[in-house]
Amino acid sequence: MASVNTFGSRSVLDVKGKPYEIFRLSAVTGAGLDVASLPYSLKILLENLLRTENGGDITADDIRALAGWDANAQPNREIAFTPARVVLQDFTGVPAVVDLAAMREAMRALGGDPTRINPLAPVELVIDHSVIVDVFGSKSAFASNVDIEYSRNLERYQFLRWGQTAFNDFKVVPPGTGIVHQVNLEHLSRVVFTQETDGVTAAYPDTCVGTDSHTPMVNGLGVVAWGVGGIEAEAAMLGQPISMLIPRVVGFKLTGSLPEGATATDLVLTITERLRQHRVVGKFVEFYGPGVAAVPLANRATIGNMSPEYGSTIAIFPIDDVTLNYMELTGRSPEQIALVEAYAKEQGLWHDPDVELRYSERLELDLSTVVPSIAGPKRPQDRISLSDAKQAFRGALAAFVDEPDQAQQGYDKAVAESFPASDSPSYSNSDRGSAQPTNHLAEAPANGSRRREPVAITLSDGSKGQVDHGSVVIAAITSCTNTSNPTVMIAAALLAKHAVEKGLSRKPWVKTSLAPGSRVVTDYYDRAGLTPYLEALGFNLVGYGCTTCIGNSGPLIPEVSKAVTEHDLSVVSVLSGNRNFEGRIHAEVKMNYLMSPPLVVAYALAGTMDIDLFNDPLGVGKDGKQVYLKDVWPTAAEVAAVVESSIVSDMFKSGYADVFAGDERWQQLPTPKGDIFAWDAASTYVRQPPYFENMPRDPVPVSDITGARVLAKLGDSVTTDHISPAGSIAKNSPAAAYLTQHGVEQKDFNSYGSRRGNHEVMIRGTFANVRLRNQLAPDTEGGYTRDFTKADAPVATIFDASQAYLAAKTPLVILAGKEYGSGSSRDWAAKGTVLLGVGAVIAESYERIHRSNLLGMGVLPLQYPEGQTAQTLGLTGEEVFDIQGITALNDGATPATVKVKAGKVEFDALLRIDTPSEAAYYRHGGIMQYVLRSLLA
Repeated sequence: MASVNTFGSRSVLDVKGKPYEIFRLSAVTGAGLDVASLPYSLKILLENLLRTENGGDITADDIRALAGWDANAQPNREIAFTPARVVLQDFTGVPAVVDLAAMREAMRALGGDPTRINPLAPVELVIDHSVIVDVFGSKSAFASNVDIEYSRNLERYQFLRWGQTAFNDFKVVPPGTGIVHQVNLEHLSRVVFTQETDGVTAAYPDTCVGTDSHTPMVNGLGVVAWGVGGIEAEAAMLGQPISMLIPRVVGFKLTGSLPEGATATDLVLTITERLRQHRVVGKFVEFYGPGVAAVPLANRATIGNMSPEYGSTIAIFPIDDVTLNYMELTGRSPEQIALVEAYAKEQGLWHDPDVELRYSERLELDLSTVVPSIAGPKRPQDRISLSDAKQAFRGALAAFVDEPDQAQQGYDKAVAESFPASDSPSYSNSDRGSAQPTNHLAEAPANGSRRREPVAITLSDGSKGQVDHGSVVIAAITSCTNTSNPTVMIAAALLAKHAVEKGLSRKPWVKTSLAPGSRVVTDYYDRAGLTPYLEALGFNLVGYGCTTCIGNSGPLIPEVSKAVTEHDLSVVSVLSGNRNFEGRIHAEVKMNYLMSPPLVVAYALAGTMDIDLFNDPLGVGKDGKQVYLKDVWPTAAEVAAVVESSIVSDMFKSGYADVFAGDERWQQLPTPKGDIFAWDAASTYVRQPPYFENMPRDPVPVSDITGARVLAKLGDSVTTDHISPAGSIAKNSPAAAYLTQHGVEQKDFNSYGSRRGNHEVMIRGTFANVRLRNQLAPDTEGGYTRDFTKADAPVATIFDASQAYLAAKTPLVILAGKEYGSGSSRDWAAKGTVLLGVGAVIAESYERIHRSNLLGMGVLPLQYPEGQTAQTLGLTGEEVFDIQGITALNDGATPATVKVKAGKVEFDALLRIDTPSEAAYYRHGGIMQYVLRSLLA
């Protein structure tokens, strides 16, 4: 739809003789409007509103509100943001593609053209979350792990392969290629997007949302991007705007440059610690100042990547010469680079180190003060100077061995719950609890002692060793966080080279792996001649995917696993990733430390965390002399020389030339043909969802809810992790029963994440979390309720009870307390709710995104009157509920309240439909139904 263009901002930018239609920010003028001093990131949002102004969801008043941004105000103004494109990874992306396929089926059933159902914004899906380190330490590890990956995920991959051929504007990067954020950084991001319509080429900032929390990695390129849940991503795919609050913006001034020996990882861990201390959850962070030019693009990307770890929505660097140089290195066209430079300078988006824009809050860091660091043992904000690592480890170990683990709270909990699918954390109301960094150094025993329980082991090859508390059992160079950074990757390989030349080897109990986010990494390793040295230490290529960083570590060495489990040892993983919560990297590994790739290699050589790398030897060399870290650590000049000689633009051009084509195995996958997906009734991974069953061509008028029963009565802070299925499938669960009935053995259950494309599995896991406490069934834990379709209202699983209610045509409601739906942003928290038969939720307050998601699935979010709760109203959950006044929506009105009758209790509940689009979605039964009908004409 063409912009209303209230401010007359539509104009033309000429770039080397080619005209581009743009919306000039300088056109927005008026009393109290100072666009020039807006933060970089808000200028991007302002252009978005100018270009998409439609007089409905996006109005001139919205534009004025953003242009007149009050840096000191708390966020309270909602705007509608329309991203240029969407990126997906396979765990979170499969259900979105399933929904598109189901929409085609529904379009055909309604007499429309199924091929009209396509993403209305470009979508790129990268398959990176499914490879597991089953095999390591051999030249065949990569091929073996890919074989196993395909066998485990064949049905999902066949489905995605079909989608790649069936949909327009939908591309798939096949398995064994890279990690979504590194591919996005090196290839997919345009920085300035172009679109041709009726012979006119429009140019506008590249923006994106992704179904993965680390989508902000491309903030390093100046691209405004963040992670969202599946329903928000589907909305963007279907051309619908995403609702957001105008944020506070933290200006982070950088000065100086990194000293010798400090890496990008050390910098990002320092920034993570600082921003957690400052509390930036839900805010934009923007870097500026004279030190910005000294931060290479890869370092900027590392910093953006860890936004979820410190809590900001984005952590962005503005466009400058460093941006353009990186675009040239990675093979972007000269025409694109020229457009980016011209557009940024024209729109006031080019970084000027001497100008300070308006910010809500300010921080400053002198880069020269950054020291070598690690973070752990279970939170990324717990930075430790490498010089203090040994003592800090001993301090933490005492807590792990002697005290039970304390549950995560607040934002930490939201981030921890996102494993393994990397769902985006929900940002509001979560800057509480244990968000602050912990000083484990202060907990170290004063006498320097530590608990020791050495266990002798003999491995299958006959090598012997001892495993104890603090033994490093996993050492993984993994994750796009660091593998996108050639400097730290080359440093790791050079350290390996020096170590091998001195006769050192990894300790035999350490499981080592190399899993870069792009094939370019192994290309420059080969070109530099460094691959053999990494392989000599066991760092063989195991896959191009997330692996250890999302818990896909595979089994420990069997003899090590036996010793750990039988003696309850607190052992360690070291990884170049971004998250390290207890039990997430591996169920048997309690302590996890984040660090740079060269330090991962160093700790693999040492085999223990109980070492002072500055003063204790890594081992004994072939000459019989002790070898220290300083003896093998490469200098900055040495690293720079190898980077300069080994990394060339042609690597990126050739590596990404056919990135969507895949290898022979991908191309020869037996795949259904045609515009309509051939659903396999026997599939337990991909099933046609029932959202469109019996859907009429025109929406049926909404009706009041009568005779409803309560499915669950819940307390405060019920998260999407309580609601949505996640993790492994318990053997005695309804989901396990379903899989068993369909011939799946327990060893092949896989995870809920891998089965998000099968609604039958997912609804059986909805509200099934073992930590859920349903007050309607007070003596139970997990997914239980009472079934009031039976005379004595016996306790039953939530799934079984919901099926009884559906059969009896009894509508259902959920009662909840404060902050309902906080945590990570999961589509199935809303999808599972509606498929269980829930028509309304009544809560004291909502996490903003989950409230919107409920409406997107056709579930009515209601709120108790101010000061009232289920307890103050005397609700037990055993009442029969009537909700009256909903029908006013049929007349185009959105009433402020509706009448709720629950037994003898009556109250006026707030109707939390907050925008015209949300009202339209609800009248149609959900956002997918709304878009489907709009495309029928």
